[in-house]
Amino acid sequence: MPMALAAQPGPTTGQVAVDYAAQLQQGDVVLKDFRFGTGETLSELRLHYATLGTPRRDAKGKVTNAVMVLHGTGGSGMQFLQPQFAQELFGPGQPLDITKYYVILPDNIGHGKSSKPSDGLKMRFPAYDYTDMVRAQRQMLVEGLKVDSLRLMMGTSMGCMHGFVWGQVDPGFVRAMMPMACLPMPIAGHNRMWRKAAIEGIKADPAWADGEYTAPPIMGLRVAASLLQVAGFAPLYLQKAFPTREAADEYITQRIEAAIKGIDANDVIYQIESSRNYDPSASVERMTMPVTWINSSDDFINPWDYGVAEDFGKRLPDGKYLLIKATDETRGHGTHTWARLWKDELVALLARGER
Repeated sequence: MPMALAAQPGPTTGQVAVDYAAQLQQGDVVLKDFRFGTGETLSELRLHYATLGTPRRDAKGKVTNAVMVLHGTGGSGMQFLQPQFAQELFGPGQPLDITKYYVILPDNIGHGKSSKPSDGLKMRFPAYDYTDMVRAQRQMLVEGLKVDSLRLMMGTSMGCMHGFVWGQVDPGFVRAMMPMACLPMPIAGHNRMWRKAAIEGIKADPAWADGEYTAPPIMGLRVAASLLQVAGFAPLYLQKAFPTREAADEYITQRIEAAIKGIDANDVIYQIESSRNYDPSASVERMTMPVTWINSSDDFINPWDYGVAEDFGKRLPDGKYLLIKATDETRGHGTHTWARLWKDELVALLARGER
């Protein structure tokens, strides 16, 4: 996630890197007269996507090998080309071998190269939420890519929450689900508080000018980026990797400076605020497909000691909940992108989906 919750650096795997970016096919699907849950509409909603591999169709023309991977807040589909994800999953014989699977990496509304406030509407852009984002994903697949079934849906952070929304909106569309780094409950308590503080940090900067700024409100962006950095960190790893004050100071300073480059304040506000009414908690039983849901115990955003995930996991008809124990190899909230820590579970999930 390029703005703030990007996976943190760590040891290499020793593999020969494959340039998956060179193999991407990219495009846009334009959804006409898209109506948002607020009643607002856009005459044209653009969804950008990238794909790896080739769709395979059965005798009826139905795609049988599509995998969609959904990014988190502030991210884009391109984040899954990071080596700790792509080099572990997409190669020959790997779990999502792109000679076998058709991997779809969309940019969600308000992110990447898809329609967003910074295109020109600024704070007049429709107030999208997660249900809007999922509906747009579905239209993109069906109308644009002619995909009406997913062999697998994976999602990280916000994408994890989108998975739980998909499970309510159209569970029959997905044959297997792997949500990572989220909880199927309202964004409240500390999770809402740091999000609210990030939003208000931007709005409190006079340079924000109610969203009509001509130059970035740097102080506000610095507040938001700082909060988002801390939310995504892995304490045990960072303590080992940066054991002195000087090293820690240099690292966080560099991270914040990198995070505020090339981002738009209004886009950030919308991205964070889109979680405002998320709540699939009452009906997770609708997710009847095989599900492997993974969190990590060093995730600040989704604390393990709430004690609720295990109960939600038991309510999934064909579900498995896994908590990865924190080590100096895990990456806090960003553990979702370090595939070597959980890819065996992905292999097992795909096997369950073949039943």
